[in-house]
Amino acid sequence: MSVKVSIIIPVYNAQSYLANCLDSVLSQTLREIEVICVNDGSTDSSLQILQSYAAKDSRIRVISQENGGAGAARNTGMKNASGQYYSFLDADDFFEPDMLECAYKKGAEKDLDVVVFKSDQYLTEEDRFNAVTWVVREKELPPYEPFDFRGITTNVFKVYVGWAWDKLFRADFVKAHDLTFQEQRTTNDMLFVFSSIVLAQRMGYVGKVLIHQRRDAKDSVSKSREDSWHCFYDALSALRERLRSESLWFELQKDYINYALHAVLWNYNTLAEPAKSALEQKLKSEWLEDLGIAGKDAAYFYNRKEYDQYRALFAK
Repeated sequence: MSVKVSIIIPVYNAQSYLANCLDSVLSQTLREIEVICVNDGSTDSSLQILQSYAAKDSRIRVISQENGGAGAARNTGMKNASGQYYSFLDADDFFEPDMLECAYKKGAEKDLDVVVFKSDQYLTEEDRFNAVTWVVREKELPPYEPFDFRGITTNVFKVYVGWAWDKLFRADFVKAHDLTFQEQRTTNDMLFVFSSIVLAQRMGYVGKVLIHQRRDAKDSVSKSREDSWHCFYDALSALRERLRSESLWFELQKDYINYALHAVLWNYNTLAEPAKSALEQKLKSEWLEDLGIAGKDAAYFYNRKEYDQYRALFAK
């Protein structure tokens, strides 16, 4: 069987939702898939669940490694993948049955490097779906396909969110540009995703909800960002260096700095103490200047509310 899509799933202590995730993957209408589950040092029953599924479906492969985070797990998955496209899914999310068929068909027909599709949220504790409009800024996409980042009419780094699970990536494209995930606790997909967006020659979009992101999960890694509050800055720094190495910095510098301000404010506003104070100190002493935010006047920024908040919080 020629594998059309390699589905790579990092698994770390996901026993509560793992069966739901795997069931929705294995029931995909696209059958020519491989499912690479990377057990990232789980201490619950996740490995046993994976092994039981692998025993029943030969398309599942289970790889175990010491805990290194989702970025390291995804990199391991890519090294073992053989599909034409890569899909990076999270073990607590679940999917429409035709997700991969719709995304793959769009990618194959138009020879796309990156396919993006629509998503919504599943609020676990309320048992309901929540529509989201900010994940893809549809009005800013060009009226033609395929397109590259120059066809986007808004900040390139805000037309999509910098996560990987609502996108399909052509394997040859990923390999040609040596794209990998950062191996850090959180914000480990920003570099991979935004590098893909600016390097892709051919992108397309499926305007249909195909994936459901589980929210309010009590064991979600996003609820423990206080332990890794610096990761977003490390990701921004790596992205800036990638833009420079690809000779894209001059063209994308203003979009980057505007996105950096957005990321700074989001992280600052959502952190708890004592991480919040540690971040504030770093921003004032080093990071605002390093990211190119300090010293710019209001006219440089696309979002006046963000600029005003930045000035109120951090202006000396």
